[in-house]
Amino acid sequence: MPPLLPLLIAAFPLTAGAADGDTTSAPATAKETRTLAEVTVSANRLSDTDQRRFATAAKMVFGREELDRYGDSSLGDVLKRLPGVTLSGTPGRGGDIRMRGLGNGYTLILINGEPAPRGFSMDSIPPEQVERIEVMRAPVAEPSTRAIAGTINIILREDLARRQNDFRPSLALENGRFQPSVSLQRSDSFDNFGYNLNANLMHRNQESQVDSLTSARDRNSGATTLLQQEQSRSRSESDGLHLSSRLNWKLGGGDTLSLQPFFTQHRGVTTGDAVLNQSLGATPAPYASAHWRTDSDSSMLRLMGNWKHRLEGGGRLDIRFNGGLASSDSSTSRREYDDSGKLSHTSWRSTGIDDRSFSTSGKLTQPMGGNHNMAIGWEVERGQRQESATTLQDEVLQLATFGSELEASTRRFAAFAQDEWEVSPLWSLYGGLRWETIRTRSTWASGSAGNDSSVVSPLFHSVWRFTEESKDQIRLGLTRSYKAPTLGQLVPRPTLSSTYPASGANTVDKADSAGNPDLKPELAWGLDLALEHYLAQGGILSASLFQRNIDNLIRSVTSLQSVDWSPVQRWVTSPTNIGKATTRGIELEAKFRLAEFLENAPPLDLRANVSRFWSEVEGVMGPNNRLDQQPTYSANLGADYRLRSLPLTIGGNMNWIPAYTVQQSNTQIYTQSLKRVYDVYAIWRVQPDTQVRFSAANLLQADYDTGMTYLTSNTERMVQSSTKTYRILSARLEIKF
Repeated sequence: MPPLLPLLIAAFPLTAGAADGDTTSAPATAKETRTLAEVTVSANRLSDTDQRRFATAAKMVFGREELDRYGDSSLGDVLKRLPGVTLSGTPGRGGDIRMRGLGNGYTLILINGEPAPRGFSMDSIPPEQVERIEVMRAPVAEPSTRAIAGTINIILREDLARRQNDFRPSLALENGRFQPSVSLQRSDSFDNFGYNLNANLMHRNQESQVDSLTSARDRNSGATTLLQQEQSRSRSESDGLHLSSRLNWKLGGGDTLSLQPFFTQHRGVTTGDAVLNQSLGATPAPYASAHWRTDSDSSMLRLMGNWKHRLEGGGRLDIRFNGGLASSDSSTSRREYDDSGKLSHTSWRSTGIDDRSFSTSGKLTQPMGGNHNMAIGWEVERGQRQESATTLQDEVLQLATFGSELEASTRRFAAFAQDEWEVSPLWSLYGGLRWETIRTRSTWASGSAGNDSSVVSPLFHSVWRFTEESKDQIRLGLTRSYKAPTLGQLVPRPTLSSTYPASGANTVDKADSAGNPDLKPELAWGLDLALEHYLAQGGILSASLFQRNIDNLIRSVTSLQSVDWSPVQRWVTSPTNIGKATTRGIELEAKFRLAEFLENAPPLDLRANVSRFWSEVEGVMGPNNRLDQQPTYSANLGADYRLRSLPLTIGGNMNWIPAYTVQQSNTQIYTQSLKRVYDVYAIWRVQPDTQVRFSAANLLQADYDTGMTYLTSNTERMVQSSTKTYRILSARLEIKF
């Protein structure tokens, strides 16, 4: 074994493991801890690849190189290129982050190791404000086990060791519309105090175009009974401000105190028009043309704090607190007209949400001898929400029995214990146990609802290295995880279809929606197995297998119901526990320099990953009774080339998700077309501290097509939508001084 490798392994708990958000570390003996007591943490931080290699529980780390490579404007665009991660929705428009093809809510999102607040969007943090991203494919006890698919931990900028200023103005062009932004960063340190300040300003001016075809046929005769074509155009302008900071004090006795304030502000206006042409139908179309406008304003302020105290015998006490305020206001007005241009229907909906939250947690870590690192911890969180909602249809107040005000509260308690044990230089083990309970209460004018859930999660991880010098290792994980219902899924206050007034009937594709206070959390047993081979120059080849057995699967089901907000039956979509499901898959990854395999090879770096997914939902007839919106596979292929004759680096990436079909229920089928996204970039280094980055995203700008089929007792109704996508060209100047 190289002489520095034991030092790196031993240093890991004090370096990478000490950073905010790290939840696992390589074991170290008490003797090793005393030896490293005077080592400067920042000087011995492991590389991204070594952090992955020496972690007992599987963890991938992606630092500034990956975050900067394509000059992305959102974290979602960065994540879509990572192994096993997909981004739902239209290319260039954000979407849910999905690990292993599993939908929203199955992936736990952390900020500096703390669960992200309700309503958090990846688009609310620009990549320039992120230090690194940690991706864990299986849960561990410390942050939370609400991670059936995995965990993504976003670590905000934390470089405090040196004086540095970063200035990054950029300009993007999308469909003839400019998107300017500017990012500034400053870091410095004085004696026992260090700080990092980040600011980002952005403006978005985007256009959207969606064409839809709705058809229906009689299931008995096969005759077509309805044909509708809708063309929808909208334009959105928004401004965003992002501020973050990290303040760090070195106290006496080796203690540290850090504070991390974070603030975001977004304001936007969206206006749109639609034209509906019905060439076949027994009843008139709901409208011939429509116009709408949405005004939105949202802000979030959070303060995270962390005190670390060293104990005798190499132990550590880590106390955290996290408080936040968030508010959002949105109003949408819609006016619909008939063939003669006469106003036929109006709707107006206004919502206001105020969230307050506070949490505190602690962890006591103590070396136990025999290469054991024991830790116990606790968490307490309380959230309070006040929501106001007003709906007018044809200037008549709707949902009066529910009132306009709703109050909801959430309490979460958790306790955990974990042990990391280096059995031998070849074999490391991790064992953990976490208990977590969530209590939700909501009240409104005419009623109240509550939901309690509690889960105990045993967790086991192991890594085996073939020899001390070997770069090959095998990982095994056996875990219990869960997915809790969201507050929106639990609150039964309905949201009405804007197209069909509550005074009459609606259609299955324009359903109302309402929550279900009786939901149970989804529970999952998980198995993860991986083989990893590390290359001499920092590359990796890996293959991993996984399986999740899920109980109490939650799925949105649309049905015809008698409701108290309409005199006639209405189609309503509500979340429901429908039974069991199983998902499994294989994930392959390769990242290396071509010179590692070929002598005199050009300076070319290659990256590739392919993930294949299978799933089955019991109680839903096949074929294609898969987990909701899970593709059959996803793939990425990327390369970087550094020219030897010029200070220029070029590269590109292809992201590929095939067409697939999901039988969501016995009466609902979802389809999605082939999704291909090609991105390229070029970096010209003008001076050692100055460079220009050019990028082109979504080069192919292929239409994004989806479809829904609804089966009723007599009718098959199909809605096919095609959304236009746009190529995005951008240039960014990057200066360090």
